[in-house]
Amino acid sequence: MHAFLLRLWPQDGPQRLFVGLFALLIIGAAAAALANSPALLVPGLLGLGLLVAFVEWRWLYYALFFTLAFSYPIGLPGGLTMDVPSEPLMLALTACVWGALLLGQGRLPAREWRHPLVVVLALGLLWSAVGIGFSVDTTKSVKYVLAKVWYLTPFVLGTLLVVRRPADVWRLLGVYAAGATLSTLYVISRHATRGFAFDTINWAVKPFYHNHVTVATVQALLLPFVLLGAGAVPRGWMRRAWQASLVVLLFGLCTSYTRASLLALPVAGLYYLVLRWRLTGALLGALALGAGGAAFYFVHENNFMLYAPDFEKTIFNGHNFEKHLEATYKLQDVSGMERVYRWVAAARMVADRPLTGSGPATFYPEYKRYTVRSFRTYVSDNPERSTTHNYFLLQLAEQGVPGFVLFATLVGWALLTAQRLYHRARHRPEVRRVVLAAALSLVVIVFHLTLNELVEVDKIGSVFFVCLALLVRADSWLAEEPGND
Repeated sequence: MHAFLLRLWPQDGPQRLFVGLFALLIIGAAAAALANSPALLVPGLLGLGLLVAFVEWRWLYYALFFTLAFSYPIGLPGGLTMDVPSEPLMLALTACVWGALLLGQGRLPAREWRHPLVVVLALGLLWSAVGIGFSVDTTKSVKYVLAKVWYLTPFVLGTLLVVRRPADVWRLLGVYAAGATLSTLYVISRHATRGFAFDTINWAVKPFYHNHVTVATVQALLLPFVLLGAGAVPRGWMRRAWQASLVVLLFGLCTSYTRASLLALPVAGLYYLVLRWRLTGALLGALALGAGGAAFYFVHENNFMLYAPDFEKTIFNGHNFEKHLEATYKLQDVSGMERVYRWVAAARMVADRPLTGSGPATFYPEYKRYTVRSFRTYVSDNPERSTTHNYFLLQLAEQGVPGFVLFATLVGWALLTAQRLYHRARHRPEVRRVVLAAALSLVVIVFHLTLNELVEVDKIGSVFFVCLALLVRADSWLAEEPGND
């Protein structure tokens, strides 16, 4: 352990300068939050950006993943918010990654630029840009497209530049898992002071997480990497660290009282069987038919009106998790029925503008013109300004059928790619482990997307795009073998 700590200590001038400037950035972020003055971030951000751009921007990449778990929003002029320090780091990395590619300091194989997952991501970004011209709020849509650029660049292109071999994957996810484990310990310690009560979990996760759904999703999506990562590192303190992280994240997940995240783990376990038995195509086909059939049923003769909730019986059991679960399957839980309220509005938005949608990032407050009063609940005023609570439906409402098809194609192709790579890598266990972890984490995230809109959340969208990048890179690793394309 002592030798390991010595290796972590900066060994030369550039490394010591980096540590100093990074500390300045963290201090600036804390001061900016306390003083509500984003300008205090500028000195550290500029100094750190210049250093990593000319010395080694990969340090900044790992710094981003460690601090993701601790990022929190601060207010900006004009009613905007910025997650710090994650978004400033993402902006700096966007410049560094493109600089490295343009100056030849980093290179991606042509096969990766042409990979279907990269192509679909690019087409999705292009369609979002086209949607600006049809948007009901151009300013919001422009901001959405710009934000998408600084998500895709570090988390897709940056990952492809940094992750050169399977061992790099566990270093990267280990850094994020370490930050998430520390933040989970913080949440657990606060939650314990209130006896792990169901109605205090949202208080316990502040200020690093928006609510219990966000923290539980982070814990759930990291569990496949932590579980498989423990077997990828040598025996000793490193493996024990992975195992300790597994215990902490699992305990945090269980005490988060988040139904979707608790259910996501058995869903991922079932998908592992689907992957092994090569049934992904059949599963995707069944899901498509099921979704199409359900949509037809609810639209036909306005059958959806049969499921309008009883306003007086739709409640939130904030003090009793068992009654909370009971209300869920009885269709009396306010959060579940509020989702239906938004879904009905989204469906009517799609019917009104099926090709272009309302424009990226415009669902709120546009959806309020399309709501059906019969589905209204106690929380329909929506002070949080949240959206559909279903990312696929959100794509339909905001970006029309083309945007939805592109995103659904991205998810389906990723899962089919994972199945193909998993079986091709039977003689490369180190690659197979990476593919399996990425696939299971992706399934956890996609499952959450059916009930929430989380791709634009820095702590979650980051791993979503990293998983896609890992599948692209794993494809290249296997293609390098003799006899492969």
